[in-house]
Amino acid sequence: MPKVIVFGSMNMDLSVEAPRMPAAGETLAGSGFVTAAGGKGANQAVAAARLGADVRMVAAVGTDPFGDELVAGLEAAGADCSLVRRLQDVPTGVAVILRSGGENRIVLSAGANHALSADDVVSDLRRIGERGDVLVTQGECDPAATEAALRAAHALGMRVLHNPAPVRPEPDDLWACVDLVCLNETECQLICGVLPTDDETCRAAADWLRARGAGTVVITLGAAGSFAVGPDGTELRVPARETRVVDTTAAGDTLVGALAAGAARSLSLEESLRWGTVASSIAVSRLGAQPSIPTAAEVEAAQ
Repeated sequence: MPKVIVFGSMNMDLSVEAPRMPAAGETLAGSGFVTAAGGKGANQAVAAARLGADVRMVAAVGTDPFGDELVAGLEAAGADCSLVRRLQDVPTGVAVILRSGGENRIVLSAGANHALSADDVVSDLRRIGERGDVLVTQGECDPAATEAALRAAHALGMRVLHNPAPVRPEPDDLWACVDLVCLNETECQLICGVLPTDDETCRAAADWLRARGAGTVVITLGAAGSFAVGPDGTELRVPARETRVVDTTAAGDTLVGALAAGAARSLSLEESLRWGTVASSIAVSRLGAQPSIPTAAEVEAAQ
């Protein structure tokens, strides 16, 4: 089976619950403080691994306890971490998360996530990447390294899945290197200039990306489910599953990991998206990022 290679962030999440989001200068009493392994790249790698993919992680962490814990967690999930670099001069990335009413707001300190250069990542991809493998990228690592990874993977004949989160400027010609782009409503509005509120606006955003060379476009819509346009222009709507929402931190990452695992297994877009929707519904019913991500057996049992 083709490999899933994730180039992305590894963070320790420091998360606390608040009754509401505080105003500027305001201090609120919080509760439910937890530390949990996170980072969009690591979350997506864990999701793909727990759903049965052969996952290789390309990343960097510091030589600190957070780095030790993050690597151990990825390995426990079944991901190969032999290409995760341990760096002495920078700390492991950290995300500070404020939870309120089932939603969250996040502040990132990138740390080692921005330490890998374009040459580092391209060298790794050329060493282990093969035609048909799946590369997964996000927006939490060095922009130049991420762009180089996308272009290198495309040139190697890999299938490229890009999650542009958080959003940052990207050259228009880079979209031609992306076989599948998965983004949420906010990211969609920032990138395409269209807020997706219905099928018409979702289609307009997807067409904007496809006109610039992107293949499949998946737009996640929270409680409204997801909207997708395949490479042949066919539309697909998948509703969200009803569930008790506890923490949405890893919902999108779980879906991205499922899409990557589905691509490696040669599932159809509809199969992968419905599979990922079930996995995400389980993830949001639990607290934490990686601790909330389900296994393939849990997803199968919930369908």
